[in-house]
Amino acid sequence: MSNLTVNSANTAPIFGIRHLQALLLFLNIVVVYVSRLNVSVAIVAMTNANTTNPDFPEYDWNESHKSYILSSFYWGYVLTQFPGGYLSSRFGAKITILIATFASAVCSFITPICVQFGGWPIFCVIRLLQGLFQGVIFPAIHDHLAKWSPLHERNVLGALSLSGTDCGTVVALASSGLIASSSLGWPGISYVSASLCFAWCAVWLVFASNNAPSSKFISPQECKYIETSLERNDDFHKQRIPVPWRAIFTSVPFMAFLVGRCAEAWGFTTLQAQIPSYMNGVLNMEIKKNGLFSALPYLAMWFLLYVYLAVANFLTQRNILSLTATRKTINTISLWVPALLLVGIGFMDSSQSTMAIVLMTLNVGINGGSTIGCTLNTIDLSPNHAGILMGLSNTIVNIVPILSPLLVGVIVTDKHNRTQWQIIFAIAAVIFFLGNLVYIIWGTSETQSWNSIDFQQHEKDLEKSVEKQTTIEKKVEQSTKHEKKEKENGGIGNVVERTRL
Repeated sequence: MSNLTVNSANTAPIFGIRHLQALLLFLNIVVVYVSRLNVSVAIVAMTNANTTNPDFPEYDWNESHKSYILSSFYWGYVLTQFPGGYLSSRFGAKITILIATFASAVCSFITPICVQFGGWPIFCVIRLLQGLFQGVIFPAIHDHLAKWSPLHERNVLGALSLSGTDCGTVVALASSGLIASSSLGWPGISYVSASLCFAWCAVWLVFASNNAPSSKFISPQECKYIETSLERNDDFHKQRIPVPWRAIFTSVPFMAFLVGRCAEAWGFTTLQAQIPSYMNGVLNMEIKKNGLFSALPYLAMWFLLYVYLAVANFLTQRNILSLTATRKTINTISLWVPALLLVGIGFMDSSQSTMAIVLMTLNVGINGGSTIGCTLNTIDLSPNHAGILMGLSNTIVNIVPILSPLLVGVIVTDKHNRTQWQIIFAIAAVIFFLGNLVYIIWGTSETQSWNSIDFQQHEKDLEKSVEKQTTIEKKVEQSTKHEKKEKENGGIGNVVERTRL
């Protein structure tokens, strides 16, 4: 680190605009997660009004209709991950996140009215649109974090922002049922979600900025600290940086990161979606109907994420471990320990329900460290293309929740058969193990050469240099062959001359 960085750090405020940006991102994730996840509670209220507030319409939807409604969000969500990274890189994270969140809020707001006229099909259309808009948010968030996070605060600002996923999940599970039972009824779930998103948009519009130099509220000292830490010159944000597609798709560290994230997604999908079904079928527990049991794993994940954050900061700031070693260590704990616990859950029976709940909670909680261990690795590899990397990886990673339930449907033909569930948990454990092993071997937190602004120009210059060198070598080779041939011809002529003599 240069002296300039050190001097700037001494004058940078302990709490500054960079922390405000992280807080705004945290709140954004909370409000969009509430609008995303509250539909599972809303559907129960809409199809069985007596369980909440009977003063509102009730719909006769079967399980197939409900599954379409629940999954339709992700049909759109997976399609806009990659465009989200590009849009943020092209137009800035501020406008990208603002439009996406505002449009998502509109979708929530119009849901009760539209459903009354269009039933479950229109509900699916609204959810699909909401997924399309929310799909751009996380790539844009990573792009925003990369521009605002000084190197040595990357863990703190990243973890604080992304912990909004756990907070949003807890808030959605805890509040939706209360709203549906109140005088607002099930329409209130949509209206409250929309209001939270609209309120956030207003605050974001005022205080958010695409980068430190463009902020109206940042001090010169903090701006200098951020830009110097990221080694950016005065003209950096005015430049358009071409995306090095070939370098990204042939990057071994990025591929290792992608494998690690896919493995984490497979295991987490098993934890999130299948363990409740296992507990119901094998352990005779209806965990989905108990709000405490539903929220407990995410409370554990939220709490343990901050524990991981404290450990990561201690290890890196004391120079005990490098950032690469810290990420790999935390990711190993986050994936390999849950792998063992998954196998353990498979041996629980109905007399060990309490232990099963403890193991499930520990499983989800410990797995939360993958945010620091792997997810933030996009910013490490390429701060300039973090949104693009997140969009690419999320597009692929979000296919996993579609595939893993299909495998469960093939293997688990009898939900009461513990042996069949043990196979599912064993597969998830192996994927956890192997995916993290790939990340350990080939992953890194070192910034890649293709992050450079002029990387592609260097690449072109290198190609020209190689071509030029190849041309010279060919000419030399041809010249050598020609000289050799002349010598051979000359030698033959001398022999003939001597024969004549």
